[in-house]
Amino acid sequence: MSHHYSCICLLLCSVLLSLLHAEDVCDSGSCHPAIGDLLVGRSEQLTASSVCGLTGPQKYCIVGYLEKCFLCDSRYPYNPYTHPNSHPIENVITTFEPDRKKKWWQSENGLDHVSIRLDLETLFQFSHLILTFKTFRPAAMLVERSTDCGHTWKIFRYFAQNCAESFPNIPSGPAKGVGDIVCDPRYSDIEPSTEGEVVLKALDPSFEIENPYIRSIQELITLTNLRINFTKLHTLGDTLFGRRQSDPLEKYYYAVYEMVVRGSCFCNGHASQCSPVQKLRGDVFYQPGMVHGRCVCQHNTDGMSCERCKEFYNDAPWRPAEGSQDNACKPCKCNGHSDRCYFDMAVYVANDRISGGVCEDCQHHTMGQHCDQCKPFFYRDPLRTISDPLACIPCDCDPEGTLYSGLCESRTDPILGTIAGWCLCKENVEGVRCDMCKPSYYGLSGSDPLGCQPCTCNPSGSLSFSMCDPVTGECLCQRFVTGPHCEECLVGYWGLGNHLYGCSPCGCDIGGAHNNLCSSSDGQCDCLPNIMGRQCTEPAPGYFFLPLDYYIYEAEHAKSLSRSAPLVWLASGTSFPSWCLGQQARMRRQFESHGGNSFGRNSALDIVFREPTPGKPITWTGPGFARVLNGAGLRFTISNIPFAMDFDIALRYEPEVFETTSYILIDSVSNPVTYFLLIIFIPVSRSLTEAYSKYFCVYEFFLPTACKCHPQGSLSSSCSQRGGQCPCKPNVAGRCCDRCSAGSFGFGFHGCYLCECHPQGSVSTLCDQLTGQCSCRREVDGRCCSRCLAGYFGFPNCRPCPCNGYAELCDPVTGACLSCSRFTTGSRCERCVDGYYGNPLTREPCRPCMCPESPASNRYFAHSCHQDPRTLQLVCNCLEGYSGNRCDECPSGFYGNPGRPGAQCLPCSCNNNIDATDPQSCNKVTGECLKCLYNTHGPSCQFCKPGYFGSALLQNCRRCTCNFSGVNPAICAPGHGVCLCDRMTGVCPCLPNVIGSTCDRCASGYWNMSHGIGCQFCDCNPRNSQSNPCNQFTGQCPCKLGYSGRHCDECEENYFGDPRMHCIPCTCNEQGTRKPECDKDTGACNCRVGVTGKLCDQCGRGFKQEFPTCSQCHLCFDQWDNEMTTLFQTVQGLMRFAANLEDKRDTLPSCDMRFKGLEDKISEIERILKTPVLSLETFLIIKDFHDYIRNIRKYYQMSSSAVEKISGAIPIIRYSENTRDGILAMLGNRTSKENYTLEQLRMFKTPDIQKLNEKSCGLPGNPPCVITPCGGALCQNSNGNKQCGGPNCNGTLPLSTNTVKKAEETDMLLNNLTRQLQESENQVLELTHTVKEDSKWPIKTFAGIEQKKGGKWFTDCYNKV
Repeated sequence: MSHHYSCICLLLCSVLLSLLHAEDVCDSGSCHPAIGDLLVGRSEQLTASSVCGLTGPQKYCIVGYLEKCFLCDSRYPYNPYTHPNSHPIENVITTFEPDRKKKWWQSENGLDHVSIRLDLETLFQFSHLILTFKTFRPAAMLVERSTDCGHTWKIFRYFAQNCAESFPNIPSGPAKGVGDIVCDPRYSDIEPSTEGEVVLKALDPSFEIENPYIRSIQELITLTNLRINFTKLHTLGDTLFGRRQSDPLEKYYYAVYEMVVRGSCFCNGHASQCSPVQKLRGDVFYQPGMVHGRCVCQHNTDGMSCERCKEFYNDAPWRPAEGSQDNACKPCKCNGHSDRCYFDMAVYVANDRISGGVCEDCQHHTMGQHCDQCKPFFYRDPLRTISDPLACIPCDCDPEGTLYSGLCESRTDPILGTIAGWCLCKENVEGVRCDMCKPSYYGLSGSDPLGCQPCTCNPSGSLSFSMCDPVTGECLCQRFVTGPHCEECLVGYWGLGNHLYGCSPCGCDIGGAHNNLCSSSDGQCDCLPNIMGRQCTEPAPGYFFLPLDYYIYEAEHAKSLSRSAPLVWLASGTSFPSWCLGQQARMRRQFESHGGNSFGRNSALDIVFREPTPGKPITWTGPGFARVLNGAGLRFTISNIPFAMDFDIALRYEPEVFETTSYILIDSVSNPVTYFLLIIFIPVSRSLTEAYSKYFCVYEFFLPTACKCHPQGSLSSSCSQRGGQCPCKPNVAGRCCDRCSAGSFGFGFHGCYLCECHPQGSVSTLCDQLTGQCSCRREVDGRCCSRCLAGYFGFPNCRPCPCNGYAELCDPVTGACLSCSRFTTGSRCERCVDGYYGNPLTREPCRPCMCPESPASNRYFAHSCHQDPRTLQLVCNCLEGYSGNRCDECPSGFYGNPGRPGAQCLPCSCNNNIDATDPQSCNKVTGECLKCLYNTHGPSCQFCKPGYFGSALLQNCRRCTCNFSGVNPAICAPGHGVCLCDRMTGVCPCLPNVIGSTCDRCASGYWNMSHGIGCQFCDCNPRNSQSNPCNQFTGQCPCKLGYSGRHCDECEENYFGDPRMHCIPCTCNEQGTRKPECDKDTGACNCRVGVTGKLCDQCGRGFKQEFPTCSQCHLCFDQWDNEMTTLFQTVQGLMRFAANLEDKRDTLPSCDMRFKGLEDKISEIERILKTPVLSLETFLIIKDFHDYIRNIRKYYQMSSSAVEKISGAIPIIRYSENTRDGILAMLGNRTSKENYTLEQLRMFKTPDIQKLNEKSCGLPGNPPCVITPCGGALCQNSNGNKQCGGPNCNGTLPLSTNTVKKAEETDMLLNNLTRQLQESENQVLELTHTVKEDSKWPIKTFAGIEQKKGGKWFTDCYNKV
């Protein structure tokens, strides 16, 4: 028992020591756990999509000289003693056991797509991955990672031998940035065949990383899952020779010795050790060396990855530790009132990034970020610190008058002016405890949010110095104001608030209102009908008050009295009663010495109309006045007095002559209907008139009267409130606007028009008020008397028209005569009209001109005529197109016979294209044009001549200018000088695909304008050219980068590939290559002598390894090297052959002798290959001869082409020059390609059948015939013929075949040389000599000859094998 206790104590001590050590490591800054293998202890979390032998034993073979096969049985875990053939995925975990190569993981045979997946229990930091393969490394693979437990995946890196083929959209080569996703070709070669490694580092050490904690870097180095996807196996091509008894795919599978995933638990720099994620029972232990996932956090952090702060350590934001900065979490400051807090970034920023921890659940009546404030209804005790549990004391306030039912100030702050414990009174409350209302307030209540109600005394009705009762709220009112709040006026008063002191009396008019009561708000009295206004002092719209002089009787409407009537005399000093005591009837008499017009004159009375004079006052009413003679009188009939009462009579008059004494005699007055007044000249008192005008008295006991404004003469239906005068339209008079004023007429909706009588043409300014006709003077006419009578002119001095008796009317202004008679004309009818002659001034009549007949006939062809004063002969002025004394002939440019009845001269219709002065320019009878000018022709010279275009009507016919090379020779033959074009536009008839008005250029997409044919189609490769239009002279298409050829269907120099797909730039070393740098089909670099390598960047065998000089080794090296190479190849061939026949020797007794013969032939071939047949001198002579033949053919083609194109004149010569340059360039390219092919054939030395097949037919020789497009030595097409080569195949046979077609002379020369080699020992030796001499004989022939000799035997033996 004591032993167990001692063990437990030791264990606890060791744990404490490790924790202390971890703290020591993390004290100086960031700390990180040690990196280990993440696979250790996680065999259950490592899976593979394919494992060989899971369901039962599975056969697999290994690649070697002697093929060996084994069984894989992974139904049970690997055990070196009981289950050594088990290869599950857990075998890849490193165990450091001896003989580690005896166990591995292996997939099923022939599967390309296989994946390995590692699922971690939490987030780990990933360092690098190492895979050690037992077999070939994958030809293509990729690595993925996940940070969300496998829900989403991101690519880490691609690996492929051929990145462009396996991952076409992924860039190849080294990464340019730390996060770039690229394809790495370094770990996918077929060599080494075993123990090859694939290494992936999370962060490329070549890139400097300033901050490893940024999000992009963290995403690269952290993961929860890792997946490795193998996508393509490496094969050796041994499935090309047909079916075999064993499946070739049994040799191809994935096998991994060891897989290492280096990493550590991810702790953000806050831990140096990690513990298990799940705690196991006491009797279960983790595997030693296992990297655990839970961080042992330091720096006051917590979490699986130390990704957050510990509880109560949230005063600063969590951050990862960086370098010497530990960025430890800080404890919250809660003053002992709380043990819980959280971090708030907004608070942290507001505190200048000093403190962001917010305390939770503060105790002891505290609150705030740090529990440093008292809660509501408590305040800070000034004698205690904030950390004291009794630091906060309850408030002592009246809840009825304080805010929030007793809230007080929580602390004393001199800046804010607050005192701890001070009660927060409601808005209308005051006092230390908030227990009384403020002045002008009353009714303290807890239910009132303001505490007290304001006094509601109306300020307009209450006394300004008084306040309401603090309990009841009653107010003291001003004069004439009543109500509890002084808000109403007394009865008969109004306007509370509108006046400075209380209310005002109503003041209703006693004559216009029912009583003296009014509205208390606006003071409106209760008015009688048709009366309005606040005090009822104004008539309603459309009504007016009657003035004292409303009843007016005009003297113009009175009847005159004779001088014998009895008179009543009144002295001039007699006064009239008061003006304002009653209704007055006004009778006016006016006199005026001048300015008026008299109408209706009789023995006693004249009516005179008077017009208003601008700038002078109007002193009369009505149309004017009545002139009464001395001793006469007027009788007025009055019939509209409403009822009997006392009236004053007022008379208005104007004496023509002022005298010292004058009298008015009133004869009698008939009451109540008729008044008779007799007016004598009595002056009117001036003082009485002034008093009336000043006060303008009205009837106070009459209701308002309707305006009755005339709807046509007034501007509106309303009138003046005093007197009822309506607003009249222009020139309208009368109170109701019902008549025209003097000097106007035409009463209507427009008003009245002014008479506007002409002052020089009329005898008066007045007109008839119905028609507007003015009174005109003699010889004057018109409504306004503004023009002369008919037959007169020259207003206002009208005179008779001077027309010599030939017209009655003339122009009223100028006097020019109108409608002259008897064939006369002129302003005074002083001459004859055209076509007549005579002298109207001398009364000589006008007679007709006979040219040749009278103007009234159809045969009058003159403008006018005259009589020669000397000869008295008639002279005609002929019209255009006529000539002769009597205009009976046609001049030049006209045709016809005017001498015949109905005939006339017509102009020759030649469209101005003849000489009109030439009498022979057109036919005098028919009018046909005979001498067309300006390159025109036709009966009317209406067309351009053949070979000309334009408009004959515009005289702009121009010669057709067509390019003879671009038009049809039948239409536009060269040398004739005439070329037919469109007569209107001049557009030439172009050949096919030729454009331009002169057919001088090819259409877009065409070139090579040849005479009589047209332009040829450019035929630019749409994929490789920048656009379809090509050079019109050379036909060269604008190629994209990397493409060449006239059609852009070839790869440019230093580019290779299939131009139908893409051209790839050559990456050959310039110092090790010669022009061209690489083959356009294969991309193989054209190395110079002594240089080798895929990129021509190494010195070849037999040359010193000092690139780029590569000087040749001693001559003895070649001899020894050839011997060693031949021996090595022979031994390899025998070993492979022996391996294939090892287990089948008994089944092939008939093949031994034939194999012996084949070995002899191979030996003879090796001897011939070592001994050249042709000497160097002979080979040089043949090469020179080949060059001569090629040059002769080239120059012959150039001459032939020049002869054929010389007839095309200058443009065709230019075309031929460009074509010749293109041919030279193509021949040069072809020559370079042929030379390169010869070099390739010279380098061919190995007799291995597989390599021979690859170099001869174009693709690796190991795929089956059914899938290879280039065939092979034993492949046949659908017709049963041998197949070797084909489209896109870059072997010797397709290249040689193409070369033979392009160079027939070279082929003939090689055939002659072949026939000279008559060593007929056997056909194999003959073929070998031919291949060695010219390196251009197709290798396919070897397969053909072998088949002729023993093809059937060889096929039978091969099938048996």
